[in-house]
Amino acid sequence: MRHAYIASLMALMVMLGFGCNEELRDPDQEPKYTGPTMENHDVVTLYSDSAKLLIKLQAPLQQEFETGDGVFPEGLFVEFYEQEGQVTSTLKANYGKQDRNKSLFLARGNVVVENLAKKEKLETEELYWDKRRAKIYTDKFVRITTPEQIIMGNGLQANQDFSNYRIRDVTGIIDMKE
Repeated sequence: MRHAYIASLMALMVMLGFGCNEELRDPDQEPKYTGPTMENHDVVTLYSDSAKLLIKLQAPLQQEFETGDGVFPEGLFVEFYEQEGQVTSTLKANYGKQDRNKSLFLARGNVVVENLAKKEKLETEELYWDKRRAKIYTDKFVRITTPEQIIMGNGLQANQDFSNYRIRDVTGIIDMKE
Protein backbone atom coordinates (compact mmCIF):
# COMPACT_ATOMS: atom_id res chain seq x y z
CA MET A 1 0.00 0.00 0.00
CA ARG A 2 2.82 2.28 0.87
CA HIS A 3 4.47 1.65 -2.53
CA ALA A 4 1.21 2.47 -4.31
CA TYR A 5 0.99 5.76 -2.38
CA ILE A 6 4.58 6.72 -3.33
CA ALA A 7 4.05 5.69 -6.98
CA SER A 8 0.85 7.73 -7.29
CA LEU A 9 2.55 10.73 -5.63
CA MET A 10 5.44 10.51 -8.11
CA ALA A 11 3.03 10.20 -11.06
CA LEU A 12 1.18 13.29 -9.82
CA MET A 13 4.45 15.24 -9.55
CA VAL A 14 5.48 14.20 -13.07
CA MET A 15 2.11 15.38 -14.46
CA LEU A 16 2.37 18.68 -12.63
CA GLY A 17 5.94 19.11 -13.90
CA PHE A 18 4.77 18.78 -17.53
CA GLY A 19 1.92 21.24 -16.89
CA CYS A 20 4.35 24.01 -15.82
CA ASN A 21 6.41 23.89 -18.96
CA GLU A 22 6.12 27.66 -19.80
CA GLU A 23 9.39 29.52 -19.46
CA LEU A 24 9.63 32.59 -17.28
CA ARG A 25 10.29 35.74 -19.32
CA ASP A 26 12.20 38.85 -18.36
CA PRO A 27 9.66 41.74 -18.31
CA ASP A 28 12.38 44.16 -19.48
CA GLN A 29 12.80 42.09 -22.67
CA GLU A 30 9.08 42.08 -23.51
CA PRO A 31 7.83 44.55 -26.14
CA LYS A 32 6.52 47.74 -24.52
CA TYR A 33 3.40 49.66 -25.47
CA THR A 34 4.38 52.86 -27.28
CA GLY A 35 0.94 54.10 -28.31
CA PRO A 36 -1.01 56.98 -26.81
CA THR A 37 -1.76 56.92 -23.09
CA MET A 38 -4.66 59.36 -23.42
CA GLU A 39 -7.05 60.56 -26.13
CA ASN A 40 -9.00 63.80 -26.02
CA HIS A 41 -11.81 64.64 -28.44
CA ASP A 42 -12.90 68.13 -29.54
CA VAL A 43 -9.90 69.79 -27.87
CA VAL A 44 -9.74 73.53 -27.18
CA THR A 45 -6.51 74.73 -25.55
CA LEU A 46 -6.08 78.36 -24.52
CA TYR A 47 -2.69 80.01 -23.93
CA SER A 48 -2.73 83.31 -22.07
CA ASP A 49 -0.43 85.81 -20.39
CA SER A 50 -1.62 88.00 -17.52
CA ALA A 51 -5.20 86.81 -18.13
CA LYS A 52 -5.07 87.96 -21.78
CA LEU A 53 -5.81 85.34 -24.43
CA LEU A 54 -2.86 84.99 -26.85
CA ILE A 55 -3.41 81.65 -28.60
CA LYS A 56 -6.38 79.34 -29.09
CA LEU A 57 -5.69 75.81 -30.41
CA GLN A 58 -8.55 73.59 -31.57
CA ALA A 59 -8.43 69.98 -32.77
CA PRO A 60 -10.96 67.18 -33.28
CA LEU A 61 -8.57 64.65 -31.69
CA GLN A 62 -5.46 64.89 -29.52
CA GLN A 63 -3.42 61.86 -28.48
CA GLU A 64 -0.95 62.21 -25.63
CA PHE A 65 2.00 59.92 -25.02
CA GLU A 66 3.94 58.91 -21.91
CA THR A 67 6.59 61.56 -22.68
CA GLY A 68 3.96 64.32 -22.57
CA ASP A 69 4.18 64.87 -26.33
CA GLY A 70 0.96 65.14 -28.28
CA VAL A 71 -0.28 64.30 -31.76
CA PHE A 72 -3.21 65.81 -33.62
CA PRO A 73 -3.85 63.08 -36.23
CA GLU A 74 -7.01 64.70 -37.61
CA GLY A 75 -5.52 68.18 -37.91
CA LEU A 76 -5.47 71.40 -35.90
CA PHE A 77 -6.57 75.01 -36.14
CA VAL A 78 -4.75 77.78 -34.24
CA GLU A 79 -5.79 81.41 -33.74
CA PHE A 80 -3.25 84.05 -32.67
CA TYR A 81 -4.58 87.08 -30.77
CA GLU A 82 -3.41 90.63 -30.15
CA GLN A 83 -3.43 91.97 -26.62
CA GLU A 84 -6.88 93.50 -27.24
CA GLY A 85 -8.38 90.06 -27.93
CA GLN A 86 -8.53 90.48 -31.71
CA VAL A 87 -7.55 87.51 -33.95
CA THR A 88 -4.52 88.58 -36.03
CA SER A 89 -3.65 85.34 -37.80
CA THR A 90 -4.56 81.67 -38.09
CA LEU A 91 -2.75 78.40 -38.77
CA LYS A 92 -4.47 75.31 -40.15
CA ALA A 93 -3.04 71.86 -40.99
CA ASN A 94 -4.17 68.27 -41.62
CA TYR A 95 -1.78 66.84 -38.98
CA GLY A 96 0.07 68.21 -35.98
CA LYS A 97 2.66 67.03 -33.48
CA GLN A 98 3.70 68.72 -30.26
CA ASP A 99 7.07 68.34 -28.51
CA ARG A 100 6.09 69.52 -25.04
CA ASN A 101 9.66 69.84 -23.70
CA LYS A 102 10.72 72.19 -26.50
CA SER A 103 7.33 73.95 -26.95
CA LEU A 104 7.68 73.04 -30.62
CA PHE A 105 4.80 72.12 -32.92
CA LEU A 106 5.04 70.45 -36.32
CA ALA A 107 2.20 71.06 -38.78
CA ARG A 108 1.93 68.88 -41.91
CA GLY A 109 -0.36 68.50 -44.87
CA ASN A 110 -2.07 71.48 -46.50
CA VAL A 111 -0.61 73.95 -44.01
CA VAL A 112 -2.18 77.40 -44.37
CA VAL A 113 -1.21 80.46 -42.32
CA GLU A 114 -3.24 83.63 -42.83
CA ASN A 115 -2.48 87.14 -41.64
CA LEU A 116 -5.99 88.59 -41.45
CA ALA A 117 -4.93 92.25 -41.15
CA LYS A 118 -2.57 92.22 -44.16
CA LYS A 119 -4.69 89.70 -46.13
CA GLU A 120 -1.67 87.50 -46.78
CA LYS A 121 -1.72 83.72 -46.99
CA LEU A 122 1.13 81.23 -46.66
CA GLU A 123 0.73 77.71 -48.08
CA THR A 124 3.19 74.86 -47.56
CA GLU A 125 3.26 71.14 -46.78
CA GLU A 126 5.29 71.33 -43.55
CA LEU A 127 5.81 74.05 -40.98
CA TYR A 128 7.38 74.27 -37.52
CA TRP A 129 5.97 76.61 -34.89
CA ASP A 130 8.29 77.44 -31.99
CA LYS A 131 5.92 78.69 -29.30
CA ARG A 132 8.70 79.87 -26.95
CA ARG A 133 10.37 82.07 -29.58
CA ALA A 134 7.03 82.96 -31.27
CA LYS A 135 8.45 81.94 -34.67
CA ILE A 136 7.34 79.77 -37.58
CA TYR A 137 9.73 78.25 -40.13
CA THR A 138 10.14 75.65 -42.83
CA ASP A 139 12.68 74.38 -45.37
CA LYS A 140 9.93 73.20 -47.75
CA PHE A 141 8.36 74.93 -50.75
CA VAL A 142 6.20 77.93 -49.78
CA ARG A 143 3.66 80.02 -51.64
CA ILE A 144 2.66 83.40 -50.25
CA THR A 145 -0.35 85.20 -51.71
CA THR A 146 -0.67 88.92 -51.00
CA PRO A 147 -3.23 91.35 -52.47
CA GLU A 148 -0.60 92.44 -55.05
CA GLN A 149 1.45 89.33 -55.84
CA ILE A 150 2.20 85.64 -55.40
CA ILE A 151 5.69 84.80 -54.11
CA MET A 152 7.10 81.28 -54.24
CA GLY A 153 10.26 79.92 -52.68
CA ASN A 154 11.98 77.25 -50.66
CA GLY A 155 12.24 77.91 -46.93
CA LEU A 156 10.74 80.60 -44.75
CA GLN A 157 11.20 82.21 -41.35
CA ALA A 158 8.52 84.43 -39.81
CA ASN A 159 7.07 85.56 -36.54
CA GLN A 160 4.10 83.45 -35.41
CA ASP A 161 1.45 85.99 -36.42
CA PHE A 162 2.95 86.07 -39.95
CA SER A 163 3.26 89.88 -39.93
CA ASN A 164 6.99 89.78 -40.86
CA TYR A 165 8.59 87.00 -42.91
CA ARG A 166 11.67 86.16 -44.92
CA ILE A 167 11.77 83.65 -47.77
CA ARG A 168 15.18 81.97 -48.09
CA ASP A 169 15.26 80.97 -51.76
CA VAL A 170 12.73 82.88 -53.88
CA THR A 171 11.84 80.89 -56.99
CA GLY A 172 9.19 83.15 -58.51
CA ILE A 173 7.13 86.31 -58.14
CA ILE A 174 3.88 86.88 -59.98
CA ASP A 175 2.36 90.38 -59.91
CA MET A 176 -1.41 90.49 -59.53
CA LYS A 177 -1.90 94.04 -60.88
CA GLU A 178 -4.52 94.35 -63.61
